[in-house]
Amino acid sequence: MRPSALILALAAVLTAGSAAAQQQVVDPDFRPAVARPAYASDGPTVVIDGAHHNFHTVAGQYAPFAALLRADGYEVRAGTAAFDAGGLDEVDVLVIANAGAVQEPAGPIFTGAEIAAVEAWVRDGGRLLLIADHAPFGAAAEPLAAAFGVRMGKGYAFAIATGRSVTTNLVYPPEAFGAHPIMTGSGADERVESVTAFTGQSLAGPPGATVLLPLTVGAREAANLPTLQRLVARIEAGEAAETVTAELSAPALPAQALAFEHGEGRVVVLGEAGMLSAQLVRFPDGRPDLRFGMNVAPGNARFGLNVMHWLSGSGG
Repeated sequence: MRPSALILALAAVLTAGSAAAQQQVVDPDFRPAVARPAYASDGPTVVIDGAHHNFHTVAGQYAPFAALLRADGYEVRAGTAAFDAGGLDEVDVLVIANAGAVQEPAGPIFTGAEIAAVEAWVRDGGRLLLIADHAPFGAAAEPLAAAFGVRMGKGYAFAIATGRSVTTNLVYPPEAFGAHPIMTGSGADERVESVTAFTGQSLAGPPGATVLLPLTVGAREAANLPTLQRLVARIEAGEAAETVTAELSAPALPAQALAFEHGEGRVVVLGEAGMLSAQLVRFPDGRPDLRFGMNVAPGNARFGLNVMHWLSGSGG
């Protein structure tokens, strides 16, 4: 399978509701280990939202992230209540990952009251990790993100790699990182060496936000998966990449990860969710399993820990 075709196969699997999504499972061989846990006992309480049709939950696709955090000393539990109805009680760090996997016909994923509650909670000292992947998750999270001055691309971010191939798997080397305690850690052993994003959308932050993962110069964003598939097919058929991308995509926003303070609180926003999981795709036609997340990109685990350290106050 061509590299671009493999990437699009992964992108299709990661689209909630697709038939292939039934083959996407947590990697049973992933065992996170933390050499020096940040908290020996009584660590901060991290709540991973599960009350808003989330595609990534404590018991599901974010079980590997929950395991990593527990190994670092955090108490991790599932969020089961609306944010304006007890969902923020006794929460130190709130994680919202890919809300809106199933759209409620009655209205938006987050009500106006919930958005107001989360914004006020962060402004008063709460800590938020908001993660929204490629379409349709950006559209679901956009109203909540807007309350913090964050814009979302809402499509599929990609770049043209060497040899004219399209890639949605974006690897961020150390020289690309923004200057921030999340990237440097508290010492040499906590420095993030690389981060890999497995599809996702682009982001733009409010004034003063630090871009942790800046998208490469020339990165683009297709509105949806069918458009991205058409774009790839035309480029592979020999059409000029510049012409095709100008017709079927728009310039990406500048980032895939942001960090900033909001009042007395802190916020990190990620435009890709798989980087903090450890999953595999089992293909029904017998192809080898496709792994993605912390199981194939070890730097992602360090990045995830540093994000949580900064949010919880243990890392600068």
